[in-house]
Amino acid sequence: MFTFETTDQKEVRRFRIAQFNGRTATIRSAGSTITGHVRSVLESKSSIPTQWTITIVPSEPKIKAETLRPAPRVHAFVEDFC
Repeated sequence: MFTFETTDQKEVRRFRIAQFNGRTATIRSAGSTITGHVRSVLESKSSIPTQWTITIVPSEPKIKAETLRPAPRVHAFVEDFC
């Protein structure tokens, strides 16, 4: 699990929406990118300005396919045009 603190309300709202909808969220911290499901968003009321602690459970990165669809089969019809 990855835990970090933030004071940015827009960022917190984005993570709460991702948690509610069950989507993955991405955070960039210290030059690394972490993508995963938001486990918790906790508010610390004792700090000024208000600070939130967000916990993300990292997920495995998806493997991108080389091609999304097969190449067209033009060579099968080349004889028709000669």
